[in-house]
Amino acid sequence: MSVKILKTSMGFEREKLMAPFGFKGAHMNELWQVAVLLQDENGNEGLGLGVQSVLWSDSAVFAQYSPSAGNSIMLLLTEYAVNLLRGQTMTSPTEMLKDIFPAVHDYGKKITGNNDLRKTFVLNALVPVDMALWRLYAEQNKITFFDDLVPDEAKPYLQGRQKQLASVPLITYGLSPVNVGSLAQSGMFFMKIKIGSDPEHDNDREKMLQWDCQRLTMIHNILKDFRTPYTESGKIPYYLDANGRYDSRDRVMRLFDHADKIGALEHIIMLEEPFTENSGIDVFDFPTRIVADESVHDADDVDRLIAQGYTGIALKPIAKTLSVTFEILERAGAAKIPCFCADLTVNPLMVDWNKNVAARLACLPGMKVGVVESNGNQNYINWNKMKNYHPMGWESWVDSSNGVFGLDKNFYRYSGGIFAPAPHYREMALL
Repeated sequence: MSVKILKTSMGFEREKLMAPFGFKGAHMNELWQVAVLLQDENGNEGLGLGVQSVLWSDSAVFAQYSPSAGNSIMLLLTEYAVNLLRGQTMTSPTEMLKDIFPAVHDYGKKITGNNDLRKTFVLNALVPVDMALWRLYAEQNKITFFDDLVPDEAKPYLQGRQKQLASVPLITYGLSPVNVGSLAQSGMFFMKIKIGSDPEHDNDREKMLQWDCQRLTMIHNILKDFRTPYTESGKIPYYLDANGRYDSRDRVMRLFDHADKIGALEHIIMLEEPFTENSGIDVFDFPTRIVADESVHDADDVDRLIAQGYTGIALKPIAKTLSVTFEILERAGAAKIPCFCADLTVNPLMVDWNKNVAARLACLPGMKVGVVESNGNQNYINWNKMKNYHPMGWESWVDSSNGVFGLDKNFYRYSGGIFAPAPHYREMALL
């Protein structure tokens, strides 16, 4: 079927965070929510959502511009992509994304003045565009189940049907000891811990390491005696995320040595992104699973990182597009590399896009249930209001209970509500 995209529109709104959100040695105070609407010549519509994270996607842009300016630049990339699609004939979403990516990347380099603009920045800007393409494709082909949306190449690696997903909260730099304990007492058991702080804002990596060691000691002292039925060991797993802040193997090994000394090493299920993507540093002899996130922009990056010793991939359909996620998963799955879904502090409806992928992945080694990170309820001031924008926001699978999202038959029947009309976001796109 060959159908032309006739109309395009987009809009955004700003959502405040409860407190400064700290990672990559910096902080942010709000996240911009974006909605894109595509309509073909037969009246079919595709609505796509995105959440912008300039700090996560390219910390150089975040450092160069004010927060509002950085977000405005990313929004301009989204608008540029939307305009490129107007008048184009709809093919597959993946092919359309590939067609426009080089032009959007070049435009981003031009308006930022940065020839080294990270591909992740562009992918973050393209998430609502890609999602709109997939929704339009679904409308055109009468697809109402997520399974029917999955390309044949990725299907072998999305055969799971998890009944529960561990809800992974985020322990940011500023989360208090009381709140860390409260997470565990509420049933949360898979803890993502941000490391790599810049405590005196002088980019001193030795001070960073010492801060991380002290922070890990504090967290471990709170969590070490909690037990969970959802892991093979019965212990609470720690998921450390460095966001590329470490600069040498020696410094990472010193962090592991400290973790071993305090008894925390056996809790560390994985370390994400210890180094910048172009460091070339291998991780073969590290004592825990090392996983990649920001450094994976496409399937070829999977091969490069496997060659450096990485043994896990954080999938982010809500941050790097569903199209790229399917291709990354295909390459990682063929190499038997475990995958899981990480968050970008997205809104409730986008969490369910993530859940649709996470629910179909195999369990991570050492886990008895699937895993999906979701920290929006910890960070957005208006989280409960945002749940009302979810077309099925009242369903049981939307909220976690005792540390897990329960996925019943209705979750799979309705694909978490991702194909249902979302009036608030449609109106946002038309503003």
